Amino acid sequence: MPLHIVVTAKQTLDPETPLSAFQIVDNAVSTVGNMPPVINGYDEQAVEAALRIKEASGGEARVTVLSCGTDFALDVIKKPLAMGADELVLLQDAAFDNAIDPTLTVAALAAAIRKLGSVDLVISGRQASDWDNAQVPLGVAEALGWPVATIGRKVEILDGSVRVERVLPDGHEVVEAPLPAVVTVSNELGQARYPNMRGIMAARRVQPTVWSAADLGVEAGRPAFELLSLAKPERAARTEMIEGDSEEEAGRKLALRLREERIL
Repeated sequence: MPLHIVVTAKQTLDPETPLSAFQIVDNAVSTVGNMPPVINGYDEQAVEAALRIKEASGGEARVTVLSCGTDFALDVIKKPLAMGADELVLLQDAAFDNAIDPTLTVAALAAAIRKLGSVDLVISGRQASDWDNAQVPLGVAEALGWPVATIGRKVEILDGSVRVERVLPDGHEVVEAPLPAVVTVSNELGQARYPNMRGIMAARRVQPTVWSAADLGVEAGRPAFELLSLAKPERAARTEMIEGDSEEEAGRKLALRLREERIL
């Protein structure tokens, strides 16, 4: 049976959006002017890792992309298909709208992986660019009872196991785990491929499978986290004029002032 890889991918606000375009209303973040969402960058690298494994297997692998959310932009969420993934499953339900609490997202993803059946490997981005919590992949591994290797820069499949080069502050380490397993990848994996026109046209013809919370048999329980308040950081600028009888004197005074502030 071909290796079955599941990649989790999250639709997020574009982190490159200017700060001035973000707004916070009722503790929810949105953008002014209907800025289009994107696939979380680390998740694109998770897709890339899965496709490299598929290529290394001579095409003897199947890549399914799972995404959990509410309002999907199909032209955005289909990007992994355009990159080369085989299937797209959307877990779409109003119950999945609590972005700060990963509990239901973890339950939904784990239930979907069980529902898919015969999944050998789950690959996720190390964290999402919106909340940066890095909780969901570890929660999924815990819910499934599978081993997990985090912050990988290289992922390989051996005979019944996965080998991961993990990024460390002062280098890297190599770990192995039996399949099935969960792996998270980081930007050290390298640039994710760009979809070509053939892939984009093929993705347009694919209709994603859509499962609700009821289809998965999950329901919201007591939240693990509660968002009390959310606000933009306050910014203040202070200007200090450095003067002198000449440009040379002003330059010396500026250098001294910068040293006092330990900028130089």
